[in-house]
Amino acid sequence: MKALVLGAGGLLGSELMKLLPDSAGLTHSQLSVTDLPAINGSLPRYRAEVVFNCAAFNAVDGACAQHGARLVHFSTNFVFSGTLDRPYRETDEVGPLSVYAKSKLEGEKLVSMVMPHALIIRTAALFGGTSSHDRLSFPERVLERASGGERLRVVSDQTVNPTYAADLAAAAIALATSDLDGVVHVVNAGCASWDELARATLAEFGVAWEVEAVSSAELAAPAARPRNGCLESARTQSLRTWRDAMTAWARLRGAAKTA
Repeated sequence: MKALVLGAGGLLGSELMKLLPDSAGLTHSQLSVTDLPAINGSLPRYRAEVVFNCAAFNAVDGACAQHGARLVHFSTNFVFSGTLDRPYRETDEVGPLSVYAKSKLEGEKLVSMVMPHALIIRTAALFGGTSSHDRLSFPERVLERASGGERLRVVSDQTVNPTYAADLAAAAIALATSDLDGVVHVVNAGCASWDELARATLAEFGVAWEVEAVSSAELAAPAARPRNGCLESARTQSLRTWRDAMTAWARLRGAAKTA
């Protein structure tokens, strides 16, 4: 499969590039996804059969439709309101709470309108990486703050599926070569609160540091987030458990440091 990865410098994009070494990857500095002429110029140049859009929503869908490439677009669990008492499935009613979430949902709608056979992957709480990206994943921030002796106050009343970017990348490539289209949820199995994830991260890396559980109201984040951000799929299998994925990531980080 000859692919083009947009947003290749990010956490997910870099994992996709590891698995697609013969494909092209463009970072934000190399190609702005808001620059339609540049996107139209890039697709025929790289002759991509599949475009993985790891960047924010943009005009990529129209360009892919024009050039006949399959589009894999990534979205978020934030499109849901979080009021259900079970994980959200693909057919559940959406209800974004923030401007960011509304923009992601609008991206989904526009992709579906322009490219009905595009694949839209909703995921949640990505982790992984090697601290070399512009934005650290949540577990990386936890480790960084703990090593720096900083206080860790972490929300305890919001749940998510911690999802390993390497697992998501492998699943996305497999789904891109399937006949599946439309919206699909792809996450590591199991849900956790953010403070639970923080404690699991510290334990996995052998760091003894206290995590102080706080409520969403106490933390008073500027943007509203769903209390229940957990996903499950009626269309594809979940990935391995997030705890198993966390162990695999910790081993990989340890091996990288030793090398």
